[in-house]
Amino acid sequence: MTLLLGLAVLVILLAAAKGFAGADPRGVAKGARIAGGVAALGGAAFLVARGQIGIGLPLGLTGLGLLGWLPFGGATFGQRTQKTPGQVSRVRSTFLEMELDHDTGAMRGRVVAGRFAGAPLDGLDTATLTGLLADMDEESRTLLAAYLDRRSPGWREHAQGGSTAGQGGAASSGKMTEQEAYQILGLEPGATAEDIGRAHRLLMKKLHPDQGGSTYLAARVNEAKEVLLRGHR
Repeated sequence: MTLLLGLAVLVILLAAAKGFAGADPRGVAKGARIAGGVAALGGAAFLVARGQIGIGLPLGLTGLGLLGWLPFGGATFGQRTQKTPGQVSRVRSTFLEMELDHDTGAMRGRVVAGRFAGAPLDGLDTATLTGLLADMDEESRTLLAAYLDRRSPGWREHAQGGSTAGQGGAASSGKMTEQEAYQILGLEPGATAEDIGRAHRLLMKKLHPDQGGSTYLAARVNEAKEVLLRGHR
């Protein structure tokens, strides 16, 4: 019995491999998933037949998941828990546009008004950036201070007097719109309450003081969550 199962799995795998050459990438991925599912089921049957149920049962469930024969739609555990890569949060003020990468927690941005309009912040040295603080509104200063805290933690010690303004939580420039809220949380319109909660939790971890976060950005993330969740109540 186990020999026949093994031969059947081998034949299916060989047939799938033969079709890989002329298949498109999506077809190859689907074929590999099916072949993996069949192989896992065959291996599970072999192990169960030998009395190794503790190993065979989880392997069989994995095979069923790959073939899409389980209630959760065939996604593996890793796929169901995996974060969506490449998500970023965007915050804009009068003078700056800032992005926070969800995966790495890195901040980047550019100047959108004033003498250095269009210049990326990474392309300006710390002295130049601190010099811009005096010309900015409070919200932009707070945003730039949050960026500098991550890029150059000791910048405040070398800044001049009023240049360090904005290190607290500045008030928002106006009532946050849903579009702004989606950008801040890095979500697309129509996101579910679960998506909103997940993005909020992830961002709050990235904005923790130990990670170089700021009260201002944390407040904006909290506000974005509240704005979007109103539509789900």
